[in-house]
Amino acid sequence: MREPKITGPSKRAGRSRSQPPVAPARAVDLEGEGLDAEVDGLPEPVVPKTDPFDEKLRPTRLHEIIGQRKVAERLGIALEAARRRGDPLPHILFDGPPGLGKTTFANVLHNELGVELHVTSGPALDKKMDVMPYLTNASEGSILFIDEIHRLPKTVEEFIYPVMEDFRVDVVLGEGISARTINLPLKRFTIIGATTRSGMLSAPLRDRFHLHEHLEFYEVEELARIVSINARKLKTEIDDESALELARRSRGTPRLANARLRWVRDFALARADGAITLEVARAALTMQEIDAEGLDKQDRRYLETLIKVFQGGPTGVEALAATMNVPVDTLADEVEPYLLRRHLIIRTPRGRKATIEGYRLLGLPAPLLDEDSMLFDQPRLFT
Repeated sequence: MREPKITGPSKRAGRSRSQPPVAPARAVDLEGEGLDAEVDGLPEPVVPKTDPFDEKLRPTRLHEIIGQRKVAERLGIALEAARRRGDPLPHILFDGPPGLGKTTFANVLHNELGVELHVTSGPALDKKMDVMPYLTNASEGSILFIDEIHRLPKTVEEFIYPVMEDFRVDVVLGEGISARTINLPLKRFTIIGATTRSGMLSAPLRDRFHLHEHLEFYEVEELARIVSINARKLKTEIDDESALELARRSRGTPRLANARLRWVRDFALARADGAITLEVARAALTMQEIDAEGLDKQDRRYLETLIKVFQGGPTGVEALAATMNVPVDTLADEVEPYLLRRHLIIRTPRGRKATIEGYRLLGLPAPLLDEDSMLFDQPRLFT
């Protein structure tokens, strides 16, 4: 098996020595708006920078992945079948909340197959010309990972339909009445897409992925194992109780667990002897204003505003955002998902409402509700 390789940013434009040669230079109109370019003069793909801390802690093989066992098992079958047939992996779509391992799975598959991995994101592919370098530089069996694929522009999305189905790209030569279309064959490779909003994908694009895997939140025990293993990688001593404490406050998300571990490790080095004990872990997370339920200062402020200012709701998210002086998107995308998952708030047609669990979390008495208001969420019209 040859050494796996991930493409990185180049210091200059042009073709890297490690990349396969591209087709001879032809003037092509990639945008249909007079944007002529040379196929072999296109800039190299730009790869987003990754956090070295995360790269160090990520598993590199399928058997090293903790949690998501059903997903890992299905991917193992696809890997073995691809090896026996000598074909590339089928196109794969990962969806789920941020931080659950979509990028990690792409890296693991690339390591298992020992092929090249090209990384990009939907917002980076603004027009057809942006995606061409990834297509022409793809080697046999390589992987193209597109993060936030739901943010691909419609023109780019339609441009890669024949790529995913027939491994060819249609280019236009010339313009006007003398223009003609040619089919540029490509080497067979795999597209892996990752998205946090699969509902925003168009049906034609979603259906072109042969495997669609949804990633779930992790159990506390799984996160505790991840914390213990990563602490050993960081050469930091941690006991089982401390690992469980970090796991309980990580919202079922490995990315948050790693961030908590990094902070507690630094706290232990600065305020203790470097070893993470239960007392040290709790003191570090208390300083970071993360409570035993995993809620941070913003989450508790949201609940307090909803309960104390709006009497528990229902109220609209715009009113909450204006009262807290926080953008609406911040509340809808960052704060509310975890509160909804923990059943601390609910969404109704009339707005957000605090649940009994939300009151209990703040140590406040829950309001007494009559049977009609619980069933219909509105005052009785007739008595």
